[in-house]
Amino acid sequence: MARNNISCDCDMIHEEMVEIARGAMPCDEDIVSVAKIFKVLGDNTRCRIVFSLVDNELCVCDICTLLDMTKSAISHQLSTLKLANVVKSRRDGKTVYYSLDDSHVKGIIRDTLIHVKHTCCHDCV
Repeated sequence: MARNNISCDCDMIHEEMVEIARGAMPCDEDIVSVAKIFKVLGDNTRCRIVFSLVDNELCVCDICTLLDMTKSAISHQLSTLKLANVVKSRRDGKTVYYSLDDSHVKGIIRDTLIHVKHTCCHDCV
């Protein structure tokens, strides 16, 4: 039988390493919050919206044009992103502009893309 390369062949517990990992583990509430952010970003349309806002402040109409989607569809996705504190908005007269909530979101997006490009062999234009 072939050996499984993703599982140990022994039952040895490295107690010191487990304690180090336990000490570094965030509280359950923080883990739930992180998982919610990744769940929100786990949608292709929302990811495209977020990428469009990395270096830009755009109104709903701009995002609709960029992604070739309806105002209703974009507004729904922006609402989800706003509830998760991924994007923020500001009103200027009749126009509502959206941008990333803060530099942390920008960092998550950029770092994730760097990771994808590092581990993936496809070439995007």
